[in-house]
Formats: sequence, structure tokens, C-alpha cells
Amino acid sequence: MQRIPIILDTDPGNDIDDAIAIAYLLAQPLCELVGITTVSGDVQQRAAIAEVLCNVAGRSEVPIICGKSLSVLEQPSQPGCKHYEAISHIPHRLDRPSEEAVPFILDAVNSRPGEIVLLSIGPLTNIAQLLEADPLLPGKLKGFYSMAGAFWSYGNKEWNCISDGEAARSICGKLRPDHHWYGLDVTTKCKMKREEYMACLTTPTLELVGKMSQTFFKETDQVTFHDPLAAACIFEPDLCRYLRGKVNMDAEGVSTFEEGVGHDLVASEVDSKRFFEHLFSVIHESASV
Repeated sequence: MQRIPIILDTDPGNDIDDAIAIAYLLAQPLCELVGITTVSGDVQQRAAIAEVLCNVAGRSEVPIICGKSLSVLEQPSQPGCKHYEAISHIPHRLDRPSEEAVPFILDAVNSRPGEIVLLSIGPLTNIAQLLEADPLLPGKLKGFYSMAGAFWSYGNKEWNCISDGEAARSICGKLRPDHHWYGLDVTTKCKMKREEYMACLTTPTLELVGKMSQTFFKETDQVTFHDPLAAACIFEPDLCRYLRGKVNMDAEGVSTFEEGVGHDLVASEVDSKRFFEHLFSVIHESASV
């Protein structure tokens, strides 16, 4: 099977699931990781986390680009980068140019029209700016996947949307052929308790994720695999079932969904057992090669 070129837009450093998603994509033999762009808050430290994960996985060639720190309305969108402390002693850069994500993605997609999958698992600021720069860009993608939204639960509020509500609202106003959404309705069904999770972290990359997780576990005793689910579904689409229709966001990032005619595909059900089997088999098998 031919490898799938992917650009990942992410905000590692607060919830641990971004780092797990990066580890999965680095291990996935069917993934050509074209680049990682960071968004929201301290994008330099977020890029450093991605850089160290890539280096541990032996993938230092993956481009890592800093995106926008503030929201599209130039407001602070996300405080802190808690997991940076766990990798601060490991050599890395903190001098990347700022706000380079949009031109990087534009150049990559326009040089390979119809080939690249865009996966957004952070606040939607970079993506909103991208679609403002080129409203036709979604039609040049092979696929568009987002971990964002809550359509039938949690008061229709999810962090990636509400942290930059205007960005989320803006995106929903653009034409986006077959935009896949993975909201809290399905991602919160993919959870592991701390002990079971830590027992799975047996590769060098996952061991580093485990060190970052120690800060995360000061606040909770379980991990919810929001972002890795969205990543895995690019390669195993039948892990979820979908409803077609139209996703809407208000300026506060509150999400709603109208089933019927539309270009949005919202995940409505998930096989969490199969998801975990797939996720860890990919990462562990890659480490054994």
C-alpha cells in the first residue's frame, strides 16, 4: 500500500495525547510525515517537544514549523506548555521563525495537489488562517481530518474549538470537501487508566512520552486518546462510523451538527478495542524492526 503524505498541525505540551499521536505517526509505516506545525501559546516549546520525539524515533528529517501563538483575534489562546520541562534537558531548538505554518502548508499542498492529508489536532488558528489565505485549499487535499468539536455531548464545547472560537467559526464557513471530525462524542470512549497506559509505553519514543506524562498525571489518573484516534482513522477509517451533514460553530466555538446534505463527516461511533489494538501494534511493531 502506498504511503499517505500527512501534515500534522498540533499543540503538544498540555494534554499528553498530542505526543502519543506524534509517536504513532512516526511509527506508522504507511505515513509520510511531510511536516509538523505547532499552534497556540508557546509554539517554540511545542515545536521542541515534537523535535525531540522525532529525534528519539530516528526521524530528524521531519520539518517542524512554528505557527501562530495568539488566536486569530490576537488574543492569548492557551497558557503554558507543561510537558516541556520533561524534555528541556534534551538538545533542541528554540529559535524557529514564528508564524511560518501557513506558508509551509500552502507550499507543500500546492506542490503536491491531491496528495496530502491535513490533520489538525490543536486549536484551529493555523487552519483558519490557511483557509483565509487560500479558500480553495481544501479541494487540493487528499483528506482533511480534525480532532475538534462535541456534537451530542459535553454541552457542545471542546477545547480546540472554544480556545479559538472565531477560528472554528471561520473554518465552518468555508467549503471543505469531506472534512472528517472526531469530537468528544467518540474520543472520550477511548480511555486508559494510568497503570494500563504506562505498561504500554515500552518503545524509546513512548518511554519519552511516559516521562512527559508524569506532569499530566498530577491532575488525573487516566489518559483519553482524543488525537491518536483522529490520526489512526486516516489509516483505518472503519474504526469509526460517520454521519454526513453540516458542522456549524458560533464565535465561542460551540459546535452543532445538522445531519443531511453537507461536506462534513462526523464520527458518531467508535470501536475503542480495535483502536487500541491498532495503535499499539503499529508503534510496537515499528520499534521491533
